[in-house]
Amino acid sequence: MRKLIGAVVCGAALQFAPAAWAQSYPAKPITMLVPFAAGGPADTLARMLGERMKATLGQPFVVENVGGAAGSLGVGRVVRADPDGYTIGIGHLGTHVFNGALYKLQYDLVSDLTPIILLPSNLSVIVTKKDVPAKDLKELIAWFKANPDQASAATAGVGSIAHLATVYFGNAAGVPIRVVPYRSGGAAVQDVVAGHVTFMFDQLTSGTLERYRAGQLRPFALTARARIAAAPDLPTVDEAGLPGLYVSTWYGLWAPKGTPKEIVDKLNAAAREALADPEIRRKLTDQAAQFPPAEQQTPEALGAFQKAEIDKWWPIIKAADIKVE
Repeated sequence: MRKLIGAVVCGAALQFAPAAWAQSYPAKPITMLVPFAAGGPADTLARMLGERMKATLGQPFVVENVGGAAGSLGVGRVVRADPDGYTIGIGHLGTHVFNGALYKLQYDLVSDLTPIILLPSNLSVIVTKKDVPAKDLKELIAWFKANPDQASAATAGVGSIAHLATVYFGNAAGVPIRVVPYRSGGAAVQDVVAGHVTFMFDQLTSGTLERYRAGQLRPFALTARARIAAAPDLPTVDEAGLPGLYVSTWYGLWAPKGTPKEIVDKLNAAAREALADPEIRRKLTDQAAQFPPAEQQTPEALGAFQKAEIDKWWPIIKAADIKVE
């Protein structure tokens, strides 16, 4: 009887322990892994969020940069971390969708991670060098078909978001595109501005808007469902003649698989508070970032969105036989 009672008490204690542990969370600093070098957009966003989430959770966020292999090394660190809420990671379309089709990963991007929240995104714009004769996107596609030697696109390297968007565009438009890879997005933009390459998918920021207004690049269409306040005269791809050609560099937060729901909910609530902060909204809006609506700021919404993006992009990557060794 004593053994039976002891076993029951022990079992009850084990069942209670995770709930009590989650209730006291966080009791120490939280590490936020950024799968890229310091100073980039993901790093900037992580530090901005971490500073604000600290005010909600009462513990500092330590941002650690783990670059390499297009972000897959940093994501792998999150996968292998203890599922206790003290290690989380930021990522985007490339790290949490593209890499699953481009690399032979040692983990599963869906089943080995726990979604926390969908973060703001930056849309893409189809832009060309300034002396292209086409007046709109339909004319641009027709011009490419009539002048195949002009159908060249600059990208930030093999497997980059601009590269895959270019392949997506070529498929939808029925135009063979010569892809010109560069070591960075900045170098790609410079060669389009200089007129060495015809077009590219440019990530929309305050800086890119200034280039359009200065006439350095010609914007043709926004890869989104609706126009945006930052560029109200810029038509969407639906309006311009390539309906459904949506591309955005969206970000998210993930925890290791098995992280308790109570902890995920606390992290989600802190991140939602950060996204609602007027100062953070102002800073990100100044960079033309698009905020997800409140109903998409749940762990479930991020999980569903990530799966939908995998279903959309993996067939495109595999059909084009794009691989990164």
